[in-house]
Amino acid sequence: MQDKKLYIETYGCQMNVADSEVVMSLMTKDGYQLTEDIDEADVILVNTCSVRENAEDRVTARLNEFKTRKKENPEVVVGVLGCMAERLNTKFFETHTTRKSKVKIADLIVGPDEYRKLPELVEKAQHGEQGIAAQSSCVYSGEIGVETYDDIIPLRTNGLSAWVTVMRGCNNFCTFCVVPFTRGRERSRPLQSILKEIKDLSKQGYKEVTLLGQNVNSYSDGNYDFADLMKKSAEIDRGMRIRFTTSHPADMSDKLIRTIAAEHNICNYIHLPAQSGSDKILTLMNRKYTTSHYLKLIEKIRKAIPSVSLTTDIITGFPTETEADHRMTVELMKQIRFDGAFMFAYSPRENTKAWSIADDVSQEEKLKRLSEIIEIQNKISYENNLTLIGKNVEVLIEGTSKRSEHQLKGKTDTNKKVILPRNGFKVGDFVTVKIESVNSATLFGTDKN
Repeated sequence: MQDKKLYIETYGCQMNVADSEVVMSLMTKDGYQLTEDIDEADVILVNTCSVRENAEDRVTARLNEFKTRKKENPEVVVGVLGCMAERLNTKFFETHTTRKSKVKIADLIVGPDEYRKLPELVEKAQHGEQGIAAQSSCVYSGEIGVETYDDIIPLRTNGLSAWVTVMRGCNNFCTFCVVPFTRGRERSRPLQSILKEIKDLSKQGYKEVTLLGQNVNSYSDGNYDFADLMKKSAEIDRGMRIRFTTSHPADMSDKLIRTIAAEHNICNYIHLPAQSGSDKILTLMNRKYTTSHYLKLIEKIRKAIPSVSLTTDIITGFPTETEADHRMTVELMKQIRFDGAFMFAYSPRENTKAWSIADDVSQEEKLKRLSEIIEIQNKISYENNLTLIGKNVEVLIEGTSKRSEHQLKGKTDTNKKVILPRNGFKVGDFVTVKIESVNSATLFGTDKN
């Protein structure tokens, strides 16, 4: 096939974004060209998320839209990748009947550890053969995954910020989470290969790198832990910002906190999911820490890094959560005063341990509690941002603002979004900005360069 075109959509977490870059690398080496026009694509791939039911519903709705496309052009290949592919497997091979014909949703299904097989499976699908590559069986049997894609250079397109996957999988088995079942057990990349990738990104002019893993605190390469990796990464290029996500409170080390404080180009930003302010709920979630531990950890972080920006994850309506449990979460949020939070209503996930606990909080109550914590967090975020008015912050310019072509958008090292006049600046510039006004999500200012 000449001029083969690939279209890919990505849903969910940053790990999925990084995985899509691996997929694009594999497919372009097989002769495909990327396209942003789905109508000209020979192959359509959807990289999916299973963390919450809402995420799966969005993907399912999108796949249903492809049924019409498949009907109009039976030769187009549709593939489902990622966590939904691993979790739901052959469900995506089901044939759906329309008034005039029968249409398959997907031609191939590929889990997160099987992307190397994609070119072969696509070719088979083009000859009418369905393909599936997933490892659910080995995950459920307790075997440890080995795939890290360490030898594949991801195909990155923005030239400014890069995700660098340092480890894959998770061993924590939080009772609400499907990740260990869709991505397997923890395995880390060799430290030297990660450092080489960051050196190459520096040579290419990248200004920011985010070290990525389901729980980066668990990174280990023989004698090197995650703090060692962070320090060595920061030393490569002092003009490059280093970030990381995501940390687990149970094993966030003092050594890592000291490393963040000591290295000026490691961003003063930590995402530390709390999930709940109730010890009872934390135990049911198998989070392996108490609110007391969490509060002491926050105190330790703020003492070592006074300018740190802290964000978190919160789940409302977990099974058995009472109004009293909910109030404990509210109080935790008010006490810590996070700069931001990702907040969700609990969504039962099959095969997780929480699935067997009665989902006894009504949807109405879940949404009521969710609405309350969103309102509280928005107020706190706004008040936190108000303290920055009149202050100068360093901003990495990322692109044109959606508000106006005469404005640019950028990000502080504390991960706050900033809007400023264009004034001749370009993407990749570091600009000192004086903050003049704020809302709960954004800072607005003028450059002081």
